[in-house]
Amino acid sequence: MASAEGASQAPGVRLEYYVNQNLPLEAGDAISFSLEGMPPGWDKVEVTSPALQEPIILTPLKKGSAQSVQVEAPGTDHRVRPGLRAGTYPVTATSHGRTVATTQLKVLAENTAQIYRFVIGPRNASPGYGTPASLRPGSDVRVVLTDLRPAPGENSLTVTSPIFKGPLTIKTDSPDDPGCKCDDGGTVYAGHGQLRGDVPGGRYTVTVVSHHGQQTTKQHVVIAGRPVADGDGTSWAVTGGVAATGLALASGGAFAVRRRRSRKTEPAA
Repeated sequence: MASAEGASQAPGVRLEYYVNQNLPLEAGDAISFSLEGMPPGWDKVEVTSPALQEPIILTPLKKGSAQSVQVEAPGTDHRVRPGLRAGTYPVTATSHGRTVATTQLKVLAENTAQIYRFVIGPRNASPGYGTPASLRPGSDVRVVLTDLRPAPGENSLTVTSPIFKGPLTIKTDSPDDPGCKCDDGGTVYAGHGQLRGDVPGGRYTVTVVSHHGQQTTKQHVVIAGRPVADGDGTSWAVTGGVAATGLALASGGAFAVRRRRSRKTEPAA
């Protein structure tokens, strides 16, 4: 997660914010703040921003503490305004009319997809970190897509490509879901189908549209080798990398990601 930009107004004071999962901040998300490095004797700080639904009050963690605790209304969360336009918004922390720290919130629009991985490989092999370097025509394949911010009520997606005999449906709670720990915290769509046996060798695009038509994700796959005959065995080569359009898909060590609190920090001036 990238650090927020801005500058603290009081030397040594750090204003930080937190989100509930290891994802970019989105309109409507719950958010919390904390201060570090406050001088002795401080009692209350008000955090305000055009991006917040209401001001947030911070008080000392304990008497004489330089750290803060956020004052929460019972049974409620402080949140970024729902429906807010994507952009960067200023945040100001004030105490008794004096600015003690500032930061900025980089906010995404509501219901933005966060595609963690989009892979296609042999149905009889466990999906790895990326697509195989190549697939043979006629192969039985499994497609897996993981979205860390799925659209509400969207339980199936349609995958299209010239390499398929027809549109391929991938679903949540599918028997093709590999149950990989690398997908923890995300919604997994999975399904299987067969590649055309007559597709010429080459590089092809695989496309899935999600979030009720608002998000398009593309993957690329290479078709090579002789067509797979019925009952033929291995139909793939060495695993390669993932290509994507407009999204950061999983690669290498990214599969250690888990849902957790993530901290945005603001360096002191």
